Amino acid sequence: MTEKPYRSGYVAIIGRPNVGKSTLINRILGQKLCITSRRPQTTRHRILGIKTTDHAQLVYVDTPGMHSDGKRAMNRYMNRAATASIDDVDVIVFVIESLRWSDDDERVLKRLQNDADKPVILVLNKVDKAEDKAALLPQMEELAAKYPFAAVVPVSARRGINIEQLEAEVEKLMPEGEAIFDEDQLTDRSSRFLAAEMVREKLFRHLGQELPYSLTVDIEQFEDDDGMFRISAVIYVERSGQKSIVIGKKGELLKQVGQDARKDMEDLFGCKVFLQLWVKVREGWADNERMLRNLGYNDDL
Repeated sequence: MTEKPYRSGYVAIIGRPNVGKSTLINRILGQKLCITSRRPQTTRHRILGIKTTDHAQLVYVDTPGMHSDGKRAMNRYMNRAATASIDDVDVIVFVIESLRWSDDDERVLKRLQNDADKPVILVLNKVDKAEDKAALLPQMEELAAKYPFAAVVPVSARRGINIEQLEAEVEKLMPEGEAIFDEDQLTDRSSRFLAAEMVREKLFRHLGQELPYSLTVDIEQFEDDDGMFRISAVIYVERSGQKSIVIGKKGELLKQVGQDARKDMEDLFGCKVFLQLWVKVREGWADNERMLRNLGYNDDL
């Protein structure tokens, strides 16, 4: 019996905002790496999630959602990060929401039609929410006529439906080659970066509709104190009125954000965490290219 060849490579997870790309990567990895919320544009950076098995290493690239709004520097940065990911991978996974097709979905497809020169798998996510399951097949056939997809796979990232089938389809398309990263490595991002993302996720989940897009998180201190991580994070907002909203009445909202973020950090890092949060005003940070770079929004990451 011929031994199965080892395969390795990069997989870009692309799609419009809020279709479940980060949830899909977390499900594939079997643990939480990418932050999620019900709000679009939660993901701002490209993040690698590394899945290593006995016969393959698949490096999944979580990308910001592609969208038409390019008015602010932050939005332009996210579109660049998402678009660049298509150029540097071996396989593309295009995620849409089952039984739904939007102008932003069409825009992503046009980008693939114009520039993609590698195999593309179409994923119909959130099939658990589809009331009319019989309508899935016509949608799959209709979309398959729009583009020569290597495979079309209906899944539920939230429920874990058909995830193994998707992974098998991705692996089949991967080139043969040795592992790119150490077998126990989960991501290319630092613990410092992941800590900031966890704080930002909790802010997205606890705050109102607009405010999350006006804030970012910067880790000022990250120290290993005899097996306990001491972390100090600054939450930057754009206006002074937003500062009081983030802090909340008698500091309750900020306290809750800190408690929730600390728990996630302890789960991921596997140790006790002492977390301090501060809120500061930095006007116009989200529309200033230089400030964005200083806060870690770099195109080369």
